[in-house]
Amino acid sequence: MCVCVYVKGGEECRFLCKKTGLTTMLSIHSDSNASFLRAARAGNLDKVVEYLKGGIDINTCNQNGLNALHLAAKEGHVGLVQELLGRGSSVDSATKKGNTALHIASLAGQAEVVKVLVKEGANINAQSQNGFTPLYMAAQENHIDVVKYLLENGANQSTATEDGFTPLAVALQQGHNQAVAILLENDTKGKVRLPALHIAARKDDTKSAALLLQNDHNADVQSKVKSGFTPLHIAAHYGNVNVATLLLNRGAAVDFTARNGITPLHVASKRGNTNMVKLLLDRGGQIDAKTRDGLTPLHCAARSGHDQVVELLLERGAPLLARTKNGLSPLHMAAQGDHVECVKHLLQHKAPVDDVTLDYLTALHVAAHCGHYRVTKLLLDKRANPNARALVNLAQSTFTEYRLRQNPH
Repeated sequence: MCVCVYVKGGEECRFLCKKTGLTTMLSIHSDSNASFLRAARAGNLDKVVEYLKGGIDINTCNQNGLNALHLAAKEGHVGLVQELLGRGSSVDSATKKGNTALHIASLAGQAEVVKVLVKEGANINAQSQNGFTPLYMAAQENHIDVVKYLLENGANQSTATEDGFTPLAVALQQGHNQAVAILLENDTKGKVRLPALHIAARKDDTKSAALLLQNDHNADVQSKVKSGFTPLHIAAHYGNVNVATLLLNRGAAVDFTARNGITPLHVASKRGNTNMVKLLLDRGGQIDAKTRDGLTPLHCAARSGHDQVVELLLERGAPLLARTKNGLSPLHMAAQGDHVECVKHLLQHKAPVDDVTLDYLTALHVAAHCGHYRVTKLLLDKRANPNARALVNLAQSTFTEYRLRQNPH
């Protein structure tokens, strides 16, 4: 049995033939649609007009949602773009990914097509599904003429993608120095410099960072990222001493606190970059700065097991007895992480071996509770009190179990 199904718009007449459980679909006009789109891609104006006069829908698109206007724009067929717009093709029609003809022309560097589309009212700040704008796409590919034209006609370079990248940021990441210079020149209010400066700090790109900082003495302004990290925090995280030095020379605050009270020195200490820690200390970084939870840089280094940074901080006078809100000292932190060398450094600098938390936990309690044999043995060798009593039973019982394991009889 065969049934003819009429599809709205007259584009297709499908015959569904059911035979032995198998359904077959025949599309009469699919070849015509494909030929129409091929003609548009090739810029064959006469052929496109012929198809349109024959009843082809001007908005016919391929499986990716690209229609004749999109294809003509991509290939730079100015006359065909004008013809399609004149015949009613929507200037802001989008593909499945949300790209308009202006996105596509900008990405392809088709400057003349871009001009036509903008003059015909295309949304110059339209965003695709991922937040890309035409300006972002042009900057990404270093299409200078397109970048200039879009900026001159109102493109907003502060608009960021879902990942937080601006046109300036992507141009910087791609190393497109000319595009970077143009975008910076247009950025009279300095609204988009910081995200790009974060990227330069991450890449240790002093050349780009210097360009971004020209006539800008506010390098440590809190950024829009959720952590509140400044470029100096980012440089500290990645151990990029060159950019960090540049930022400090340009007035970045060495102790600028991000969310939760984290300073660049906290970040560098946690990451274990000795040269970065030394730089920040030499530039006046507060060695006893505390986070919201009471962590000092020494806590951070000890907890992460960076013994060289621990030694450097101790030599510079880091407070051995500093405590977190829970009363944990750097020695407790090192014991918790089973960081033997850090424990040795702390004890050599006269950290009290039986120092206690608010619950009267010693480092020995912590090491035993965590099952860290090496640190437990080291603390016992340094005459830690094996009979110290805490206010929490778990740590006490865990240490008892440890002693039983060592002396089962």
